[in-house]
Amino acid sequence: MISCEKAAIICNKAQYKEATVFEKLTLKIHILLCNACAAHAKNNAALTSLCNKANLKALTDKDKTKMKEKLEEQV
Repeated sequence: MISCEKAAIICNKAQYKEATVFEKLTLKIHILLCNACAAHAKNNAALTSLCNKANLKALTDKDKTKMKEKLEEQV
């Protein structure tokens, strides 16, 4: 069985769709046996769902560069 630390890493990778099939399988087995990690995975899924519903947007690198240039011009 994997450690809780490894399970948390895989859980985070799965959240961003970066976990392999084998990692997801080992995580599911671990979650069946560990209540603490099951709760962590549930909370992680809820957080992901809320972030997706919030429709958060980040600035592009181009927009960040423009903003930085404008700020430097004001100094």
